[in-house]
Formats: sequence, C-alpha cells, structure tokens
Amino acid sequence: MSEKRDGTVIGIDGGGTHTRVMIADLSGRVLSYIQSGSSSIYKDLRAKENMQQAMEEALERARVNPAEVKMLAAGVAGLDTESDYEWVQPLTSLNGLACPRKHVNDAVVAHYGAFLAEPGIVSISGTGSIIYARTETGREIKNYDLHHYAASAARSLAMEATFELLAGNSDDSDSDLTRDILHFWKASNVQELSLLALHGFIKEPLERNRKFAELAPFVTKAAMQHSRLAQLVCDRAIRQIAVGTELLAAYFSEPEVNVTFMGSVAQSDYFQQQLFAAMARGNNKKYRLVHPGFTPVAGAVLLAYRELGIEITPQILRNLSDTCKV
Repeated sequence: MSEKRDGTVIGIDGGGTHTRVMIADLSGRVLSYIQSGSSSIYKDLRAKENMQQAMEEALERARVNPAEVKMLAAGVAGLDTESDYEWVQPLTSLNGLACPRKHVNDAVVAHYGAFLAEPGIVSISGTGSIIYARTETGREIKNYDLHHYAASAARSLAMEATFELLAGNSDDSDSDLTRDILHFWKASNVQELSLLALHGFIKEPLERNRKFAELAPFVTKAAMQHSRLAQLVCDRAIRQIAVGTELLAAYFSEPEVNVTFMGSVAQSDYFQQQLFAAMARGNNKKYRLVHPGFTPVAGAVLLAYRELGIEITPQILRNLSDTCKV
C-alpha cells in the first residue's frame, strides 16, 4: 500500500551505458533511485527491457502506484530526430502509467540539472558525444544541428589510440600505453593485434563499441603520464570539443557564457586540464566553467516539475539536494 501523497514524478536519465530512474514527490524529496543497463537501442539490444525493469523497481522501492505519477520526463541517448520517437516512446510505456510523458535527448536533462534552465552550454563526452546549448532566449541548439560532431566518445578515443599504434606512430614515451593496449586485447605484440584488427576486433557492433569504450581510461591516464600518442589522440578530441563549443557560443547574446563538461572522458584529469586551458583562450566568447548543480537524472525530475507548472523554489532545490545525497 502506497503512502498518501499529492503525487509524484519520474525522472529518467537514459544516457550512456546506464539508465538511471529517480522518483520524487512534488516537494522535491527523492523516494527512490535505480540504475540499470542502457536504454538506447544504439547501445543495448535490451534497451526497452532495461528501462522498464528500472521503472518497475523504482516504483516498487518508492511504494508508489503508477496511477500516483503526475509526470514523467526522460532523457534518452540517441533521440535526435522526430523519427526516433518511434522507438523512444515505447521505452517508458508501462502498465498503469497514464501520466503525460516528456521525452528529450539525454543532453537536455543533463543541461537542466547543470544550469536549472538558465542559459549555458553542456558538452558531454563519455559513452557518446554531444554539445547542447540553451541560449538567453530559450533557443535550444545541438552541435548536430550544424552537422558538427566531436569525436570524443570513449570508444572513439580508444579506437584512435589503437589505430595510431597499429600505424606505427609510437615512441618510447608510449611504452606503458602500448603494453596496456596489447594486454587489453590479449595480444602478445603489435603484429598479433593487427591480425585481430583485420577481423574487426569483435564482430557484433554494439559489443565492439562497448569493449573499445572500456579501453578509454587507459588512454586518458597515459596522456597524464606524458604518452605522446595518448596526448595526440586526446588533444585531437579536445580540439573538436572546443570548436563545437565555440560554434554554439556564437548564438548567445551575452559576452560571457556558462559551460560545463560532463561524461567519463570529459571529466578525466587530462581532459579537464586541457579543456579548461582551451576555453580560457575562447574566441567567440568569454567562458565561465561551472560545476553542475545537479546530476542529469535529478535534472529530469526538475524538468518534470517544469512540465507540471511547478515553481522550482529554493526549498524544492534543498529537498532534492538533501535527499539525492541520501
């Protein structure tokens, strides 16, 4: 039996390799939080199952009946065009859940959590890569809209490092990284790795991408240890992130723009160090680098409140912050 309450909302962050579901009451108090597998069909063939299992478990833990839910807001990786709603909307279709459902790209809920609907740019480099801006007029722009893509996702970073090694672009500074890459692929030498590459590393595309993503932390770590090859690959990605950020910043009217970097790659030590340096040399704007106010899943909860017309008061933010920590 659920407790009597005015209603609840469901916030979902379906970005990256995990789906995160948060249920909160209308005062900002978190009632449950669940993490499961990816909810993007581009990353996991069990995307719908992962999402619905997480939702069911979150409702059960919160002791909330689906009929009590007033609004659901979900950010889903890969939701980039109108046609994507065909596979996204069924993800959150659950028996007994009759509330309105808002589906957006996962960068939108990340931005909402980071900036609380205020103008700014969020650049995400982790399992995927996207740069998303909300201007002073409320205009929403993705770097994809300009046909720009920053190849800075974990899998891209690891692939580039592996290719550079196979191409012979390594020296003594790369000995540790070379050892790590060979060990990762269970190859005794570069020639053996090249034979594995000839067969596509791993046949199944989703599994291949997931495996390469697991190699990325070795590349960012090696960059901090002055591996020339790792720094070459990382600096190339950082340059693309900086270019994408500058592209979107041009649509802001104010001379200073808030920027935050999120995702496992962007938040690695080397990327943080170099991104901060790159943005300090901004061309189109002056950039204020900020720490996100809330996580993307909490941002989805706040987006659900906005859709319901609930004013985001300081008390709601305090309640959300306090109960998120718990």
